[in-house]
Amino acid sequence: MSQLSQWPLTPDAIRFTTPEFMLRFLADNRLTRACYPSAARYYPTAANHSMTREKHDDNLLIYCAEGSGSVTTGHYEGLVKQGDLILLPEGRSHHYHSSEQSPWTIYWIHFSGLEAAALIKSLDYDPERPVVHLGQQPILIGDFKRLMGLRQSGFQHGVFTYAASLVRQILCHLALVVRSTTAITRHNFNLEEIQGLMIEHLDGALDLNTLAACANLSRYHFANKYKQLTGYPPIKHFLHMKMERACYLLDSSELPVKAIGFQLGYRDPLYFSRMFRKVMGIAPTTYRQLQRV
Repeated sequence: MSQLSQWPLTPDAIRFTTPEFMLRFLADNRLTRACYPSAARYYPTAANHSMTREKHDDNLLIYCAEGSGSVTTGHYEGLVKQGDLILLPEGRSHHYHSSEQSPWTIYWIHFSGLEAAALIKSLDYDPERPVVHLGQQPILIGDFKRLMGLRQSGFQHGVFTYAASLVRQILCHLALVVRSTTAITRHNFNLEEIQGLMIEHLDGALDLNTLAACANLSRYHFANKYKQLTGYPPIKHFLHMKMERACYLLDSSELPVKAIGFQLGYRDPLYFSRMFRKVMGIAPTTYRQLQRV
């Protein structure tokens, strides 16, 4: 890896590094070979921090928790501010540096694996614009801190297996957050607002016309965009939300199945049971029995 780095590590910097023998284990292990970290860092108030790479052998994820900086890659050059995510896939030359006036505090992970490219693709970000604004992300920071907390393990296999699962968890969580963010910035489509409307109407019905009107789109364009962003047609996803709520009520209450169906807008208990079976594969009474064994 060709690189030029500046900024000496301070006592406050936290490092998680995977040695070569452990990288070989992670790459060969069926539990970890899909995605695993080679290094992770926490750099607080990193004045004069910069990095240039002409050849990039793995994937890099950076989250700016505070301060600001900038990044350049290919034809892109842009600022990085608090709450921004930088994603630099394998093979992409890049340069980034911290602001002199407001040095950034960042978390970052280098990662590889057989499914790393697929996980990056699931984020649905524009590869020509590597910076996405996420805002405050306490769950993401919590996951980073858990990863950093594994650095004093004596290089145990089990610890690094857990580290690999944490990296995959971070990427899967980001796929949800980035997808919602880019839906607004790239597609002019407020996915969070649409799904909020669905949640508000779990006790009733929603049709495609109502949902499309909320997004100021035709039925056709709304349905296409919604499926593109979520993987599901909107009405099918609304049904899944209803059945997810039904599962919660079956788990957490003693309400009869008929009453639960009524709460979700189903006046016919047989129809509710049929819809539940369609989504979950079993009847609601069977689901409740299995959860309490």
